[in-house]
Amino acid sequence: MKDYKFWFCTGSQDLYGDECLRKVAEHSAKIVEALNASGNLPFEVVLMPTLISQASIRKTFNDANNDDACAGVITWMHTFSPAKMWILGLKEFRKPLCHLHTQFNEEIPYATIDMDFMNENQSAHGDREYGHIVSRMGIERKIIVGHWAGESVQRQLGSWMRTAVGVIESSHIRVCRFGDNMNNVAVTEGDKVEAQIKFGWEIDHYCVNDLVDYVDAVPEGAVNALVDEYYDKYKIIDEGRDPEEFRKHVAVQAQQEIGIEKFLVDNNYHAIVTHFGMLGGLKQLPGLSIQRLMEKGYGFGAEGDWKVAAMVRMMKLMTADIKGAKGTSMMEDYTYNLVPGEEGILQAHMLEVCPSVADGDIGIKVCPLSMGNREDPARLVFTSKTGPAVACSLVDLGTRFRLIINVVDCKKVKEPMPKLPVGTAFWTPRPNLEVGAAAWILAGGAHHTAFSYDLTAGQMTDWADAMGIESVVIDEKTDIRTFKNELKWNEAAYK
Repeated sequence: MKDYKFWFCTGSQDLYGDECLRKVAEHSAKIVEALNASGNLPFEVVLMPTLISQASIRKTFNDANNDDACAGVITWMHTFSPAKMWILGLKEFRKPLCHLHTQFNEEIPYATIDMDFMNENQSAHGDREYGHIVSRMGIERKIIVGHWAGESVQRQLGSWMRTAVGVIESSHIRVCRFGDNMNNVAVTEGDKVEAQIKFGWEIDHYCVNDLVDYVDAVPEGAVNALVDEYYDKYKIIDEGRDPEEFRKHVAVQAQQEIGIEKFLVDNNYHAIVTHFGMLGGLKQLPGLSIQRLMEKGYGFGAEGDWKVAAMVRMMKLMTADIKGAKGTSMMEDYTYNLVPGEEGILQAHMLEVCPSVADGDIGIKVCPLSMGNREDPARLVFTSKTGPAVACSLVDLGTRFRLIINVVDCKKVKEPMPKLPVGTAFWTPRPNLEVGAAAWILAGGAHHTAFSYDLTAGQMTDWADAMGIESVVIDEKTDIRTFKNELKWNEAAYK
C-alpha cells in the first residue's frame, strides 16, 4: 500500500475581495487540520490553494492526475464559484472525486449575521452551482453532506477514501493464471479485454511448469525454516498419521509458498489463479501455501476464476491498514442448513480460505483430495469470525459487468464439524436465506465470492459507480418484486 494522500480543493472567486479570500483560506486550513487530527481518516488530507480561476482549477486537477501519491480530490465551494470555470479541469480529471457539501460554521450566527457573512459563507449556494456542472458533465463523484467536524461526516469521508484507493489500485492489479477456467463452467468465464478496459486489470497466463521451476529451486534450508515456523504458529492435527510423513506433506506446501511468492515478486503479479486439473509437475494442489499468500495480501481465485482473484486483491488493499481488521478472503457457497430459524450457507473451498478471517486456533491437516490426482495436500483449518460482512460477485453478462453485493451475517455453526478438513464460514444472507438466495440467483451471482468483514455495501457500490459498471445490493431492505424491477431498469440503463 502506498502512502496515499487526498487533495482538499476549495472553490471561490475574487468578486468578494481580498479579506474574504483570506478568510476562505483560513477556514479551509482549519478544516483540513481538524480532519487530519480527527483519527477518523485513514489517509492524510492536503490543502491546496483556493481555486478562483479556470487556469488554477485546470492546473490543480492535472497536477493531481500526475501525482502518484494523490488518490483523489475533495472539493468544497466556500463561496459562490462560477461553475464554467471548473469545466476544463473536471473534463481532464481522471481520479476519484468527492464533493464535500459542508460549510465552515455549524450554526447561523443569529445576532450578528449580515450580508458580508452571507457572501462569505454561501456553500448552500456555491455547492449547488458546482454540483450542477458536475452532473451535466456526467462525472461520477461521491457527495457527502453535513458539518465537517461531525464524526459521521468524517467517517463517511474516510470510507470513501478506501473506495478511492480501490479505484486507483485497481489499475495496477496484475493476475497470473496457472491453468484456464474449469471446463464447461460458465460463471468463472469473462472478457479479459473488457476487464482491462473497465478496471485496468492485466490478466496473464503461464504454463504451470514455469511455476514448478521456481518451486523446485527453493533451497531445502529455506523449506525447513518455514516448516518450523508453521509448527510454531499452528496446531498440528495429524490424526494418527506418521509424524515424519505428515511433515513431508507440510514441507511440500512450504516449498510451494516460497516458490510461488518468488515467482509473483519477480514478475510483478499481485494475484494468482490455480486449477486442480492443471498441476503439471506440482506434487500437491497449492493449499496451505495459497492460504498464507492470501493472508499476506495476494488475491486468489480457484478453477481459473480471475475475476475473484482480482477482487480479493483489491479488497485486501482497501482494508490493508485497518487496525483490528477481521479479514478478507475468497469464499465459495457449498451447502445449506435449512432448519427453520437456523438457516444459513456453509462457505468453504477445497483448501484455499484465507486465515485472516479465522477465529481462534488454526490447525494444519493433511487429507486426501479427490480432485487433482496428486499427493494429499496440507491445509489450514479453522472456523471464521462472527459478525456482519459483505460477499461480492463480479459477473460478466456478455454486454456488461455486474457487481452483486450481499450483506451477510456470519455465525457459529450449531455443532463442531471434526471431519471437514477446510477453513469454513457460516452465514445467513440478509434479509434472510429465502430472499437473499433468490435475489442472488436472479442477479446471476456466482458460487465464488470475494468476501470481507471490513468493507461495506456502500463502499463496494461506490467502487462500482466509479468504474462505470452496474451494481446491485442485497440487504435487509431487499424484496423480490422490487429487486426484479431494479434488474429490469438496469438492463435498460446499462445497455
